[in-house]
Amino acid sequence: MTSLYIRPSGLVYGPDAALAIEAGAGLPLAGGRVCWTMAMVSEDRGASWTPRKTAALKASRDAEVADWVSRLSAARGPVAGLAMDACHIMGIVNTTPDSFSDGGVNQDANTAIENARTMARDGAALLDVGGESTRPGSDPVDETEEWRRIEPVVTALVGDGLKVSCDTRKAAIMQKVTQVGVAMINDVSALTYDSDAVEATVASGLPVCLMHAQGDPKTMQQNPEYNNVVLDVYDWLRRRIDAVAGAGIPRHLIVADPGIGFGKTFDHNLELLAGLTLFHGLGVPVMLGASRKGFIGSVTGEKVAARRQTGSAAAALLGAMSGVQFVRVHDVPATRHALSMWQATTAQHPD
Repeated sequence: MTSLYIRPSGLVYGPDAALAIEAGAGLPLAGGRVCWTMAMVSEDRGASWTPRKTAALKASRDAEVADWVSRLSAARGPVAGLAMDACHIMGIVNTTPDSFSDGGVNQDANTAIENARTMARDGAALLDVGGESTRPGSDPVDETEEWRRIEPVVTALVGDGLKVSCDTRKAAIMQKVTQVGVAMINDVSALTYDSDAVEATVASGLPVCLMHAQGDPKTMQQNPEYNNVVLDVYDWLRRRIDAVAGAGIPRHLIVADPGIGFGKTFDHNLELLAGLTLFHGLGVPVMLGASRKGFIGSVTGEKVAARRQTGSAAAALLGAMSGVQFVRVHDVPATRHALSMWQATTAQHPD
C-alpha cells in the first residue's frame, strides 16, 4: 500500500490557467482545462500534509512522485465518444417504483422516455437508465424485473440516437443492453456483485464506471467506518482498477466514482467532496454522483429530496471546478445553468 499521496490544489481556470502552464508554474489537471499550481503532499497516510509547488514536484527525480505527477496531469482519452477535457452532465433516469429522489416518477416507461428526452434537450450528454434501486435499505431486484423496467426505455433512447448508460450490477443485463446499443455501463458495485460481470464488460467493449461502496445497499448506512475516508476510498478504487484492467478491461475504458452516499456518513461525504482532486491520481476519468442525497439536505435543511436542486447544482459545480469529467444528476437544467455560468467566464465549456 502506498504511503505517498498527492492532492492537487491552487487550482486556476481560464486564461490564467493557460498562462500558468506556459510559465511552468502549473500543470493541466487530468489533461483538462483546470490548472493545478500547488499540491498537498502526505507521506504518512494523511496524518500530515505539506504544501508543495507543482513546478517542484514536476522537477523531482523521485520515481514515485514522477508517477503521481504523470497520472494527475495526463490527458484522458474519450469516453462514450465524449472528450474528457471538460465536465459532462449524466442525467439520472431511475425506472424504479421506490427511487429515493422522486418516489418513482419514472416507473412508467413512457414517462421515463419523455423525461429522458427532456434531459437530453436540456443538456445531458449521457442518460443513465437503471431499474434497480440502490438507495440505503433497498432490496435486490431479480434480473427479469429489472429488464422489464429498463428494456423499453433503453431501446427507445438508443433508437433516438442518444448516448445511454445502463446502471446495473448484473452481467445478464449488461449483455442485453450491449446488444441494444448502449454507450456505457455504470456499476455501483464496481463489477463485484455478479461474478460474471467482469467477463460481460470485457466482451461488451464498452466503458465502465466503477463506484466505491462500503457494504451493500441494504446495510451500507448502518455504521460506515474508515481510517481516512478519502485515502481509503482512493486505495480501494486503485486496487479495483488494477484488478479489472488485469482481467482485460483497458484502462482507457474505466471511469471511477468515489461513491458519495454509499456507505458514508455526513462527514465522510463532505471530506470526499473536499478531496476530489486526489482521485485524478487514479489516472482515469472521475464521476461525481452527489445529486439530491441526504447530506445535501443536512447542509441546506431541505428534507424533501426533490427540492434539493440548488444544493445539488452547487455540489456538481464543485465537482467541475475540481476537474471531474462527469456529474451524475437528477436536475439537468439547474446543473446546466450553474456549469454554464462558470464555463462562460472561464472558458471551461465542452467543445
